[in-house]
Amino acid sequence: MLGGAGLVALLWAAQVRPSARLDALFATAAHLTGLLAGYGVLVLLFLMARVPAVEHGVGADRLARWHARGGRHVLLLCLGHALFALCGYAVHEGVDVVSAVRDLFGYPAVAAAFAGTALLAAVGVSSARAVRRRVSHETWRGVHLLVYLAASLAFGHQLAGPDLALTGWFWALAHATVAVLLVWYRAVVPVRQALRHALRVAEVRAEGPGVVSVVVYGEHLAELRAEPGQFLRWRFLQRRLWRTALPFSLSAPVQGHALRITVKALGGHSRRIRRLRPGTRVIATGPFGALTAARRTRPKVLLIGGGVGITPMRALFETLPGGPGEITLLYRAGTAEHLVLRSELEAIAAERQAGLHYLLGSSDAAYDPLAPQALLALVPDLTERDVYLCGPPGMAEATQGALLRAGVPAGRIHAECFSF
Repeated sequence: MLGGAGLVALLWAAQVRPSARLDALFATAAHLTGLLAGYGVLVLLFLMARVPAVEHGVGADRLARWHARGGRHVLLLCLGHALFALCGYAVHEGVDVVSAVRDLFGYPAVAAAFAGTALLAAVGVSSARAVRRRVSHETWRGVHLLVYLAASLAFGHQLAGPDLALTGWFWALAHATVAVLLVWYRAVVPVRQALRHALRVAEVRAEGPGVVSVVVYGEHLAELRAEPGQFLRWRFLQRRLWRTALPFSLSAPVQGHALRITVKALGGHSRRIRRLRPGTRVIATGPFGALTAARRTRPKVLLIGGGVGITPMRALFETLPGGPGEITLLYRAGTAEHLVLRSELEAIAAERQAGLHYLLGSSDAAYDPLAPQALLALVPDLTERDVYLCGPPGMAEATQGALLRAGVPAGRIHAECFSF
């Protein structure tokens, strides 16, 4: 991504005509910020294209963080481009800013770019923390779809710019490549998988307060190559559920014709899953995520799960190779009644002679069972292990810090959090 930005800057530098005139300086700055903004939009779309190699190699949660951080930079570049272009035009024509705005809106490409920037700004506002907490996931996703329209509106403006007179073919090829990836992995592949695997809900059973497991039957599931620790994006074709696909981890390894997820009622969509009817058709895309056995570098492993983050840890707890004492699971929960899949975890621990510890208590209690000293007391050889971590964002961030302070190298902490 940085290399691409550098290439864009080189293309800009190769076409710059040095000048000390004020209007030329504004125009030069407008050209650079415009090129970088256009490239940034492509990067944002690529990060969310669900390309398997990228999802597996980087991790979906990290991609989502990059996407969010990059979106802020792209918006700033768009605003900078508009401001520099406006000032440059006003100085060049010798008119005031209001007249310059009126004149520029007479160009269709400029009007389209302004509309695209306004749509990007709307997406950015919907993603602000204060707003995000107040809107449903369905609304947030619907607003995010405006990014595609914004990119389309801005594309014509970019081709009309002087920077691309000689390199328009390269710019068009880059846009076409990202467009093909988006269509293929977000539209064609899900439909193809739906037809191939014919997934249907087989059973919905309660696991604890507000937590259910959903068993889904299908055909040719081995072709999914879904590994323990990964997740799929699930779309249940039932009223009030079919419009949204949400990420849920597999809470058990794939077994023959069966997949299983375990879901906690955190929002309107996940609450409705408790009312799924057997026989409901399912579209599942994936698998995604990098929290798999491939990340392992050491013979001994510590698994840490909190809240609904226990689901991928449970699958890994059963399947990670290891002898007696080499696999240990720490399960963070508020109270004993919030422990889900408890009987399964205890059966796995007994069969594999693995360590299993429940860390109970309020997150704001004086004693923190995930503090460095507490972790070292529970797992004395902590610094010799790989650590897999999954849980709510606050818990995951605090635990990563504790692990680092306890002496675990950053390269041996493999984490994902459910914040996207």
